[in-house]
Amino acid sequence: MPRESQAAKRQRLQRVVSALHRQYPDADIALQYSTAFELLIATMLSAQCTDERVNQVTARLFKKYRSPNDYLRVSQEELESDIFSTGFYKAKAKNIQSCCRTLVERFGGEVPSTLDELTSLAGVGRKTANVVLSHWFDTPGMVVDTHVTRLVNRLGVCKGEDAVELEFALIKLLPAEQWRDFTHLMIQHGRKVCSARTKPKCAECVVEPECFFAQKNRSTTAQKPSTPRKHSP
Repeated sequence: MPRESQAAKRQRLQRVVSALHRQYPDADIALQYSTAFELLIATMLSAQCTDERVNQVTARLFKKYRSPNDYLRVSQEELESDIFSTGFYKAKAKNIQSCCRTLVERFGGEVPSTLDELTSLAGVGRKTANVVLSHWFDTPGMVVDTHVTRLVNRLGVCKGEDAVELEFALIKLLPAEQWRDFTHLMIQHGRKVCSARTKPKCAECVVEPECFFAQKNRSTTAQKPSTPRKHSP
């Protein structure tokens, strides 16, 4: 990764954000919810699961369970059955019920509005807490998921796989008012262009001029000797 000052990174990242905003003007959270509590549960279910699948499950789930107490009135096995298709259903059901118990006992059944309080709940890490804070309480939060991790490494603005380290690195590079949208821009671009499962579509990428990964590929391609053609005798 070329040496680059923090000031230069900030400027380059602003060009990236501007280009992605033009490309994805409607980028936003895909999870469907109508309350802070629904958002919390949906985000917990989204771990290792697509937002589309979560929305399919919560369309039924939120009609059956409307409050933390509702989740505590059923057995863990029944809840597991209700969320089975989201994957890791045993751990998720256990965490959801433990989380709901704490909401009832400590917070009067309401979702707390601070990072420390949210991360005190079972199954709620910084990623989930920042989703709830930024989308319900309008408190700036930088959410680092697999798309964000992959793209900021490819762009060359951050390095590493630790989500917490990347979160703190990114909040030094972006103003707080951009933190929420940045995640959704990264997710959209990661799904449509800069995929993990297939080769990145650099030729279609609107931020290709700002990307160290693309620059490295161009350099490698330019230096690679061409294979001589074989001539027929």
